[in-house]
Amino acid sequence: MNRIVHGDNLNVLRKMKSGSVELIYIDPPFNTGKRQARKQMKTVRDEAGDRIGFGGQRYRTEVLKVQAGGTGYGDQFGDFLGFLRPRMEAAYRVLSPTGSFFFHIDYREVHYCKVMLDEIFGRECFQNEIIWAYDYGARSKKRWPAKHDNILWYTKDAERYTFNLEECDRIPYMAPGLVGAKKAARGKTPTDVWWHTIVSPTGKEKTGYATQKPLGVLERIVKIHSNPGEKVLDFFAGSGTTGEAAAKHGRSFVMVDESEDAIRVMKQRLANWLGHRRIKR
Repeated sequence: MNRIVHGDNLNVLRKMKSGSVELIYIDPPFNTGKRQARKQMKTVRDEAGDRIGFGGQRYRTEVLKVQAGGTGYGDQFGDFLGFLRPRMEAAYRVLSPTGSFFFHIDYREVHYCKVMLDEIFGRECFQNEIIWAYDYGARSKKRWPAKHDNILWYTKDAERYTFNLEECDRIPYMAPGLVGAKKAARGKTPTDVWWHTIVSPTGKEKTGYATQKPLGVLERIVKIHSNPGEKVLDFFAGSGTTGEAAAKHGRSFVMVDESEDAIRVMKQRLANWLGHRRIKR
């Protein structure tokens, strides 16, 4: 049964049955010290506007009074690991014996989080650090611009886990002339560096929710690390990308978030897969 749960994720996790979830992906706050919000704007024809568009026409930009993704959230914790640890311990308990856990973070906290997760899951159950690389946004003039996130992959068991590599999308070879026409046409499976653009600010995928992650990244995780009919959990669910990826590929989902903005966005985004089920509170 697909569910959206509105509430504190630690309380929700403590009520879930041990070993009941085959795949967990979370994208928690990154502890950036900033308020995470994404402004939605529109363009209006204006001869005195600040932008030039098609055919030389001038436009001005306006911030929409009502933001579809809400007002965002404060991303700052006095004790970030203290906040995360009980939730990670609870996630370990609800993960199935052959399940996988994906933890999405950035360069600021990844090293501290990995040490914590090694203690909870065991270093032998750490499988990969996946680098999600993108090329969008401002360029720093004082240091190399940070254009990647880190995704840590752990399993409940070091040897027994789901890994359906044959389900993976293929990507172009960087030097197709070196591998021959047949291999070049087929493409190759990705490595632990995933090049994928961010959610386009003007694309159909955009919900307006701050920190929304691309559907393509989540579809890859869902297809390879779970099987049809299994349950996928995201307890920092945000815009609900994990739920859409799961539903599109025949998995059930449980999405948890304490933000009313997130619940509203997910209710709309996942409506086709919720049917008449109530949103739990």
